[in-house]
Amino acid sequence: QRRVYRTTTHVPRELGQIMDSETFEKSRLYQLDKSTFSFWSGLYSEVEGTMILLCGGIPFLWNLSGQISGHAGFGPEYEIVQSLVFLLLATLFSAVTGLPWSLYNTFVIEEKHGFNQQVFLATDHTSYRILLYQVFFSEIVPSLCTYSCSSFSTKHTFVCLVFTICMCLQVLVTIYADYIAPLFDKFIPLPEGELKQQIETMAKSIDFPLTKVYVVEGSKRSSHSNAYFYGFFKNKRIVLFDTLLEDYSALNKEAAEGEDGENEETKSKTKNKKQGCKNEEVLAVLGHELGHWKLGHTVKNIIISQMNSFLCFFLFAVLIGRKELFAAFGFYDTQPTLIGLMIIFQFIFSPYNEVLSFCLTVLSRQFEFQADAFAKELGKAKDLYSALIKLNKDNLGFPVSDWIFSMWHYSHPPLLERLQALKDAKQE
Repeated sequence: QRRVYRTTTHVPRELGQIMDSETFEKSRLYQLDKSTFSFWSGLYSEVEGTMILLCGGIPFLWNLSGQISGHAGFGPEYEIVQSLVFLLLATLFSAVTGLPWSLYNTFVIEEKHGFNQQVFLATDHTSYRILLYQVFFSEIVPSLCTYSCSSFSTKHTFVCLVFTICMCLQVLVTIYADYIAPLFDKFIPLPEGELKQQIETMAKSIDFPLTKVYVVEGSKRSSHSNAYFYGFFKNKRIVLFDTLLEDYSALNKEAAEGEDGENEETKSKTKNKKQGCKNEEVLAVLGHELGHWKLGHTVKNIIISQMNSFLCFFLFAVLIGRKELFAAFGFYDTQPTLIGLMIIFQFIFSPYNEVLSFCLTVLSRQFEFQADAFAKELGKAKDLYSALIKLNKDNLGFPVSDWIFSMWHYSHPPLLERLQALKDAKQE
């Protein structure tokens, strides 16, 4: 794929009608920079993980956690407390070693290509909130799993499975969207007007139980576009990023102000602001997203996820009692439940997870084609066609892909394949 980025320097003939040479070159350089960053950060991650294993980093950190909890008056019998300390130390270590890579990605690569809208970490309280919530969830979720496994015996796989389902459905779907996400971004109801009426009409036409439509000011942190829906049963909500909406995007307002006579630095930034989509195109994008709901893709993904969770916890119950498994990772005298969870889920299941990820990628691409076809049935083919081109341009997506790389990594079909599927209906 890197070779494709390096050598494809001119717009291919089949793309001549949908992409100009300037945008093509910008997207090529952006993807090339991302590819370089991904290679070096991935290589560092592999080296770091290997050194931790070879040097006995996991048992060292576990013993250090035991010493710290011991000084606090909690002996070896308090495994949950020691597990909490272990997770805290591991999270802090990961945050420290990953911070330079995160800063470089945000404030060098994303800034260079005009996507970053964040201020530097030292003055950005949102970054601290994100870190605190990462620490909180990395502590509570594994700890509750550890408590379930140790308290109810490893044979009670069903307990961990029920807990996982509850966490997935309640915390990730509802609690996060309603109470946590608003701490990082500002959510405002979509103002009354033509767009809101059209969204409500479309939702009603397919029996989508829409209750609220929000606009999130994602442009304060990134100029990438997005839209999604969430909620249970008869309480569905739609969230639109302001960068998706041509009429509401703060970036467009900044660009207009820049034209009235700002300094050269401001002008250079506003020159690359993204324009978003017209109302008809936003409706087409939502038609695609609602197609996922109407065709049951969301439910199917949840079912697959929970079936996989059941299989993983079942195998965990089978493997957790194997002393040689712990000994291979430096635990000769103890078999901590948390360490067993980490060894089995992070290392033993690694090959299985790669195969599963590929299968889910294939399924996801099929779902995307089906959702496009659903939007086509709603009469949105022409608008979705133009929206996909605009979103690809706004997000600097590179439309030329190596077929093996695309097959393995892209959860969404390449742009040309999606446009071809929509072309006939568009012409009609």
